[in-house]
Amino acid sequence: MALFDPHLVKDNCGFGLMAQMDGRPSHKLVRTAITALARMTHRGGVAADGRTGDGCGLLLQKPDGFFQAIAGEEGWSLGGRYGVGMVFLSREVDAAERAKTVVNEELGRETLALVGWREVPLNPEVLGTVAAANMPRIVQVVFNAPFGWGSKDFERRLYMVRRRIEKRIKDDPDFYIASLSNLVIVYKGLCRPEDLPFFYPDLADLRMESAICLFHQRFSTNTLPRWALAQPFRYLAHNGEINTISGNRHWVRARSYKFRSPLLPDMAEAAPFVNESGSDSSALDNMLELFLAGGMDLFRAFRLLIPPAWQNHPDMDDDLRAFYDFNSMHMEPWDGPAGIVMSDGRFAACGLDRNGLRPARYVVTRDGLIVLASEVGILDFAPDELVEKGRVGPGELLVVDTLTGKRWSSWAIDRELRSRQPYREWMEKCCLRLRKFDSDRVGSGRRTLDNDQLLLSQKIFGLTNEELEQVVRVLAETAQEPIASMGDDVPMAVLSKKERSIYDYFRQMFAQVTNPPIDPLREKHVMSLATCVGREQNVFDEARGHAYRVLFDSPVLVYSDMCQLLELDGDHYGHVVLDLNYNRERTLEEVVAETGEKAVAGVKNGAVLLVLSDRNIGEKTLPLPAVLAVGVVQKRLVEENLRCDANIIVETATARDPHHFAVLIGMGATAVYPWLVYESLAQLVDQGSPGMALAEAVKNYRLGIEKGLFKILSKMGISTISSYRCSRLFEAVGLSEKIVDTCFPGLCSRISGDCFDDFHKRQQQISERAWRGRYRPLPRGGLFKYIHGGEYHMYNPDVVQSLQKAVRSGEYSDYLVYSGIVTDRPPSCLRDLFQLQCTAEPVPLEDVEPAENFYPRFDSAAMSIGALGRRPMKRWP
Repeated sequence: MALFDPHLVKDNCGFGLMAQMDGRPSHKLVRTAITALARMTHRGGVAADGRTGDGCGLLLQKPDGFFQAIAGEEGWSLGGRYGVGMVFLSREVDAAERAKTVVNEELGRETLALVGWREVPLNPEVLGTVAAANMPRIVQVVFNAPFGWGSKDFERRLYMVRRRIEKRIKDDPDFYIASLSNLVIVYKGLCRPEDLPFFYPDLADLRMESAICLFHQRFSTNTLPRWALAQPFRYLAHNGEINTISGNRHWVRARSYKFRSPLLPDMAEAAPFVNESGSDSSALDNMLELFLAGGMDLFRAFRLLIPPAWQNHPDMDDDLRAFYDFNSMHMEPWDGPAGIVMSDGRFAACGLDRNGLRPARYVVTRDGLIVLASEVGILDFAPDELVEKGRVGPGELLVVDTLTGKRWSSWAIDRELRSRQPYREWMEKCCLRLRKFDSDRVGSGRRTLDNDQLLLSQKIFGLTNEELEQVVRVLAETAQEPIASMGDDVPMAVLSKKERSIYDYFRQMFAQVTNPPIDPLREKHVMSLATCVGREQNVFDEARGHAYRVLFDSPVLVYSDMCQLLELDGDHYGHVVLDLNYNRERTLEEVVAETGEKAVAGVKNGAVLLVLSDRNIGEKTLPLPAVLAVGVVQKRLVEENLRCDANIIVETATARDPHHFAVLIGMGATAVYPWLVYESLAQLVDQGSPGMALAEAVKNYRLGIEKGLFKILSKMGISTISSYRCSRLFEAVGLSEKIVDTCFPGLCSRISGDCFDDFHKRQQQISERAWRGRYRPLPRGGLFKYIHGGEYHMYNPDVVQSLQKAVRSGEYSDYLVYSGIVTDRPPSCLRDLFQLQCTAEPVPLEDVEPAENFYPRFDSAAMSIGALGRRPMKRWP
């Protein structure tokens, strides 16, 4: 099984934008942009050959004078409206000809008249050996539009042409369309910025004129450079990392059936709308392209994808807040550090993420030139040449309209957006909000189990006295996660001899490389757990009925929340309860599949809230692990094009600490109601244990879980729970391929492990033991702290004492005692399963490389590939 996952490809870069605000194109702007790009060489890596870069490029307005001249030289006849495609082909003749045939066929299908193919002049001598070895054949295709087509109509049809072409040539790894437009063109490649105009002589041609230029220097963070991943893409250039990309891609697949536009009646043929194998930046470009092709303008499209942090903004205008609330119901943020420059040929824009984690500064000159970049100093200006200096702030959007010469500030854009529709009226009349949790006993919930029933339930669901006292009670008393030492010295769940929670098989991912986490304490104002339920609608069609949703502040439900949800109007919020308890004679795999089908049937019958409940336990039944149920329901609803018509509410006894909630939400749950925790808290309160009222204990517990969720989100650099939902930002460690494929397709899983039968047998043993000893006290535990007879700990007293004795005495015999204890321990880590394979005959010493030959093969620690220069790399050994 391969350990590399192409979905984890990231990059971190330098970017910039130049625009002549009055729209006058010139070659001077192109030449100046290349100079600015060359000053960003330090923002990208360079291979050992000294010439192969991570990728750089330019996005320009289509230079009409240049192509008119080319047409004259080639004997072509260009119409009043024509388009140009920049295409990368395979260097294999047959593959390239097949690709050109497909392009010609799809252009003809749209009644676009092929004008001709042009071999783009290239100078491969400026490339490094690595770039030259992988260089595609680069050509341009020119075609005319039928009479009467407008530029936007032309762009929409070219979007469909490109998607059909890509789907037909998906097996050719060298084929790539860098741009296909009647408004813009992209020149990019794996060369250094200063070499770009030499590699593409077109860029040095005086007829290459533009009023807009985006430029980008890529820094390949954790993958090798590729020609297709150089930027700009077709609409944008991006500096940063979309931390939520796995969830964003998943939701795009789930929403595909909702995307409809009268301007693009065959939009469904373009699905899948975002790539699965490209970088996060390319997927964002795909989504922006879809929105623009469907008729959305650049303002709303960007605010949908990367909104500012409005939830905790106390002084925000009510109309503007209603706009963001309305749009948040239909699209989760593409979250993470992001500095983005964009252009559709008319508008030139720059936007930042809500945290402002990537800088963007600009200057405006007296002759109407705006120069914006990820750093200052890319161009030299005399003080008297400048009329303004500024920066784009967190969550802001700056746009220049080269048609009218107007510069739109972020505030002006927001004023424009909020006034387009009566968003506040729609939200006030159609959107519901759950009543806040109050302090009465009804709001806190009532005990439904007596002490014996509660004790039985706790045992069936694996709750120990240790977890109850050191996790649940601490959360209820302090509203904080319990304080514990760092490290985890218990065996991996798949290797443990004890019955472990299925949540222990999931390991959280975290922000790394050039990607900063968020401080959930000091930056909490940019974070939000706001959740909504209801049917999603078509994002291209804004209407009053789209506001029929229910908003609440947290996915951690309390009793009053659950009651309100189940009492909602059946027309818009009908619910069905799916019992997760199954007959012990059946197989777990069969029950998991059946649960998915029940969920599909429920949604088809009108249910909007799917309540997955394991509350109804019995002596002849076993509880289906809630996370498996969430996973299979999520998968089946997406497969049946139903996910956006339903919400998954999990009423479970298995969710007790923040990690449990994070796994459920990360796999697709909308909200979680931890019924066993509340029952246990009620018993503790009756016994006088926490020393507070039940309402306060419940409130503290939920607050503690929410703080834990904020911490988990912040470790991954994510701000909102809606972006985390379905993101599957975990690695499965010890789950079989069958479980992953059935319940969590696409989840990172590098090893196999326990199967459905293993979990079934384990739960069967737990339940039988619980029913047999139903009146015995809870098991002591031993997962968090060493207990004799409990879970094995790698740093148990025997190990610590023998190590101390060996160090103090210095006797080799004492060391052997310590070494024997460690060596003979039960398998706890993957390395404990490794065994050296000895050859039958020893290798002659002269055939063994000397040790000094190995030193250069080690890479020194750095934040990413290419972060160290030549000198430290040479000096490190």
